[in-house]
Amino acid sequence: MYVLWQVILTIVSGIWRGITLVRQCFVNLFFILIVVICVCFWFQNKSTHSVGDRHKGALIFNLHGKIVDQPVNSYDFVGQFSHQLLGCRNEHVKENSLFHVVNIIRQAKNDNNITGMVLDLRHFIGGDQPSLEYIGKALKEFRNCGKPIFALGISYNQGQYYLASFASKIYLSPQGRVDLQGFTVNSMYYKTLLNKLKVSSYIFRVGAYKSAVEPFIRDDMSQKARDASNQVIRELWNNYLQTVAQNRNISTTQIFPGEKKIIEKLEKLHGDSATYALESGLVDALASAAAVEKDLVHIFGWDEHKKNYNGITIYDYKLKDRHDTGNIGVIVVSGSIIDGEQNPERLSCETTALELRMARLDPTIKAIILRVNSPGGSVTASEVIRSELEAIKAEGKPIVVSMGGMAASGGYWISTPASYIIANKNTLTGSIGVFGVIHTIENSLDAIGVHTDGVMTSSLSETTTTKPLSEDAQKMMQLSINHSYDTFLRLVAEARHKTLADIESVAQGRVWMGRDAKLHGLVDALGDFDDAVSKTAELSHIQQPSLKWYRDEPCIWGVFFDQWSDSKQRDLVNRVMQMWLSDPILDFVSDIIKRPGVTAETMHDSQHHYAVCLSCSDIR
Repeated sequence: MYVLWQVILTIVSGIWRGITLVRQCFVNLFFILIVVICVCFWFQNKSTHSVGDRHKGALIFNLHGKIVDQPVNSYDFVGQFSHQLLGCRNEHVKENSLFHVVNIIRQAKNDNNITGMVLDLRHFIGGDQPSLEYIGKALKEFRNCGKPIFALGISYNQGQYYLASFASKIYLSPQGRVDLQGFTVNSMYYKTLLNKLKVSSYIFRVGAYKSAVEPFIRDDMSQKARDASNQVIRELWNNYLQTVAQNRNISTTQIFPGEKKIIEKLEKLHGDSATYALESGLVDALASAAAVEKDLVHIFGWDEHKKNYNGITIYDYKLKDRHDTGNIGVIVVSGSIIDGEQNPERLSCETTALELRMARLDPTIKAIILRVNSPGGSVTASEVIRSELEAIKAEGKPIVVSMGGMAASGGYWISTPASYIIANKNTLTGSIGVFGVIHTIENSLDAIGVHTDGVMTSSLSETTTTKPLSEDAQKMMQLSINHSYDTFLRLVAEARHKTLADIESVAQGRVWMGRDAKLHGLVDALGDFDDAVSKTAELSHIQQPSLKWYRDEPCIWGVFFDQWSDSKQRDLVNRVMQMWLSDPILDFVSDIIKRPGVTAETMHDSQHHYAVCLSCSDIR
């Protein structure tokens, strides 16, 4: 017995020592992680400040990804950690804050250590036209200070070339091209697919131009939607050509003479797109990467440490410390407006309402700038934001709406309490209309032998996806949609000091460009964010305006684990899909999943009421 107890005690003691060892290892690893994080922050701050002070050189404008009004996670911990400590480069698509980029350029303009700029646009995906125009304005200011800007690229797509046109000199690879094609609107239509799947779609809408529901009831674009979209993209394209032509000091027909003439000239040049770009005045020089580097070394000097010309990237160039105080609150509404959780393409109304409430209750905030870049979304969610803005207005604080690329449908709904609305000439706005969509799958289930049956107290109590929608439910739904539309009209009419008939004539779900919206009285002025700041200061009688940006900042651990888990989940999903799907099918599924506008993720309105401009998000 004694020997048995000795054996048991030895086993238990060994297990205990093992648990202690694991616990100590875990605590030590956690401690090391904390130390590494602290070193990362210290190294980042040290390197960021020292690079700019060590020598004079270029600001390297090497944007990766796309420009948005407000990134979902403005703090990319994983990216900074891997870049600063491990020397890794994150090539995944990034979201870059429009206002951060502009502030970087404007600070560099007045920085004696920055003697010029290099636009390295190879990894830049693009942004909406008003955003690119705002960056172009900052680039003009930089160049007008006597500091040169050089653009370099293997090839340029339309967004890249738009920014490159602001440069003092544009380099192009001898094997490259300037890919100007124009704009297009393409939507996917699912009527035949839904019929084959035996899905019943009940559509309720008000507005002849409310084309957001067309993918469910048609296999092609309606003529009214076609005419409206055609007018929008032609104006966008003309504005694009005029800006680029002005920057290059040539005519718009020289920038884009038409596809026939382009092909004719390319035939004479045996398909040499680079020479075509040079002879057409689109670029200033054809040069290899080595030749461009030699020129830049001659201009900015040699950095022995980096073995390259002197320069600092926009991701390493740090903005001066800014206090999180101000007398004008800035709230950004970017993406589809939904109930529920916020994600990269959708905005939670609860988050925005909380930010607005904080600004309303802050006595140091004298006025509000609402930056809107949204195609709309849930009517219920839009009303949550609008009602909070009405509360701010009741407090006597002026509200100025600054419209970005889109402020349509629900995006215009939330703009109605504004004291003043400023839109860009390329802003897509209006789209005053409401719709509802309910899908049922009773026929799909019937085809596989599944049926639904039961009892009810009224025809309204069995509104379910497994049974057809009753006539009474359909009538009530349409009446409710009509009421939401009437409410929309009334809100706009009261805000714009017009009659219901005046607003009805420009409503019906029609999308307007900024210039036309001003002509019809839907906005007060054309301008950019700087104009919104000036107008807000004027309305609130502020002599020295300072901005306080309200952002939903997650805690550092939440960001770390979210980014880690999200990337792992994406990798896993992609691997599984690639194993089972061919590339064409995978591309089709991915396009539907990523498609903005009316998708399963945005269909969250409790009353099935939506104010969305789908075509606004389809322009490419």
